Amino acid sequence: MTDDRNRRARPAGATPAPRTAGTAPWIAMYHSVADPANDPYRITVSPQRLDAQLAWLRRRGLHGVSMRRLLDAARRGRARGLVGLTFDDGYRDFLDHAVPLLHRYHCTATVFVLPGRLGGDNAWDPLGPRKPLLDADGIRRAAAHGMEIASHGHTHIDLTAADDHALHQEVAGSRAALTDLTGQDVHGFCYPYGKADPRVLAAVRAAGYGYACAIAPGELTGPLALPRMHIGQRDTAWRLRLKQATGGPRGRTPRPEALTSAPAAVTA
Repeated sequence: MTDDRNRRARPAGATPAPRTAGTAPWIAMYHSVADPANDPYRITVSPQRLDAQLAWLRRRGLHGVSMRRLLDAARRGRARGLVGLTFDDGYRDFLDHAVPLLHRYHCTATVFVLPGRLGGDNAWDPLGPRKPLLDADGIRRAAAHGMEIASHGHTHIDLTAADDHALHQEVAGSRAALTDLTGQDVHGFCYPYGKADPRVLAAVRAAGYGYACAIAPGELTGPLALPRMHIGQRDTAWRLRLKQATGGPRGRTPRPEALTSAPAAVTA
């Protein structure tokens, strides 16, 4: 009834305002876009489900963008209605299935890749099927399609358990490798398994990254530990709307200041 009254009160020919439920942008976390069967981790969405989710964003007056574009917009006070789209691990199906759908809805995204596993597979997952990863040419093609290329570490290890040499290679080494591969500055980082601590954040800052994505970093939340909302195969329109309205499980919506402030010094 309320919607009917609002429609009657709107002047003829007026365009309805976008249904953006809040001013704080949020960040969606995807992984593989393929057949979700036999996935014990529930990190795979089918191309059909991703299509429906991107269509839902458009109906809500929201626009999916890469992290770099989201952060640039936030610093200019123009992030309203934007959603950060991120894809972890750099699966080959990102290029095969996600990129065409992103183009269909005029979206961009950030793909976090592993330069130490080019053309390899998800050997770090003990369960589930082996999935091929992007090779060097695939990463360059994703960049040519307007997607942001960022680091997910060198080989996908738990950085909180790495020694200093391995941590440097995973963080600074991966950035240098991707810069050489793409010829572009690598601005973003994503923590494997979502695990980070003050020592790891300090390494990310020292490597020169402008931002880093986590999952639910708690008190570490900031430009170098941005929380994200997992999006999976079960996320239909009503579940997405609930996540948007509530900030997702465990408050995985970053506060505006986390997007606009510069990375600060991190002490262990």
